[in-house]
Amino acid sequence: STEKAEPTQPSMWDTLFVNCKLATMTSKGVPYGLIEHGALAVSDGRIAWVGEQKDLEPGMEAGTVRDLGGMLVTPGLIDCHTHVLFGGDRAGEWELKLKGATYEEVAKAGGGIVNSIAGTRALSPEELVESAAKRIEAMLAQGVTTIDIKSGYGLEEESERKMLQAARLVQERFPVKVHTTFLGAHALPREYTGRADEYIDEVIKMMPSLASEGLVDAVDAFCETVGFTYEQTERVFAKARELKLPIRLHGDQLHDGSGAALAAKFEARTCDHCEYTSEEGAKAMGAAGTVAVLIPAGNYFMKETKRPPVDAFRAARVPMALATNCNPGSSPCCSLLLCLNMGCTLFGLTPEEALLGVTRSAALALGLGDSHGTLEVGKIADLAVWDAKGPYELAYYMGLNPLSAVYRSGVLRR
Repeated sequence: STEKAEPTQPSMWDTLFVNCKLATMTSKGVPYGLIEHGALAVSDGRIAWVGEQKDLEPGMEAGTVRDLGGMLVTPGLIDCHTHVLFGGDRAGEWELKLKGATYEEVAKAGGGIVNSIAGTRALSPEELVESAAKRIEAMLAQGVTTIDIKSGYGLEEESERKMLQAARLVQERFPVKVHTTFLGAHALPREYTGRADEYIDEVIKMMPSLASEGLVDAVDAFCETVGFTYEQTERVFAKARELKLPIRLHGDQLHDGSGAALAAKFEARTCDHCEYTSEEGAKAMGAAGTVAVLIPAGNYFMKETKRPPVDAFRAARVPMALATNCNPGSSPCCSLLLCLNMGCTLFGLTPEEALLGVTRSAALALGLGDSHGTLEVGKIADLAVWDAKGPYELAYYMGLNPLSAVYRSGVLRR
């Protein structure tokens, strides 16, 4: 099938890509939305034409024509759940876990998320960005063009502000689009031990000023036994809704805490982790249009044997995204390509579902479905070019990066 841009100037595009396989990731009945002998045109940073190369009309011209030599083109990849900005080091906790300590035991002993707080609070926004540079560069080297960055290691207003400012700086200093998520309700800081409700009061007080400063694209919370209760999370979400901020949830990671139902109740964009989500929870998510963001690298790293209910998500038509969850404690992963493989081998996704999880479904998770995630006319021309025979290869290899080039808004990223 061929889509054509509305005619503007007589047939002049900025760039025309020819001789390529296009994994458009559109839902048109063809696996991967694949166009085997495709062409794609870009004008003013957006896709202006996409289809079979043979359907290009005579006289259609471009300022630059790029012959891709049969390579594969996908939408730029989207990592829709990361905690890539943090201070300190928690590699020592990993050693404890290898000796048998559980996530909950480490957290209750004063480790876990709160262990990253002191290191994060001590850094300026610029220092946070510098400390994350190698991780961000590793992500971009695998075709990532959009990334979600969460706060949640400051856990006081000024430190949470610094984290969100740092996330905005990442977009200025690296060739990547950044989506920011306020995660003040990530863990209970030590100074509030035994006073979780009071801390939630503080989180709610932080939100209006951070939002008014343009630092918050969405609000998240960790609803778990080592996080916050259902009722406390409800309070955070009620304030987010009052401020007209999109909602996300870390839910059902360690227990079935009705996180999926809570996410659905607030029409959250996502419920993330979902290892213990029930069939009823999956149905509620499907009815609400909530995306399930799956974190296979976290399962692998923590030796978690419980798997998300993929079959229930399929039955309820819940879009499934994949993400690295890059963080210092439970998923120090900077490889979205590895997550494709883990999504298939650990969670039972198909290679097509896995690739959808870092393109179309990941865009939905960030509220970017109208502009990113597929190769369609009118969308931002964020493209990843791969030296691969087919899109399934992206989920097949472990440790091989077949990326050839990345284009952001149609311009080669160097």
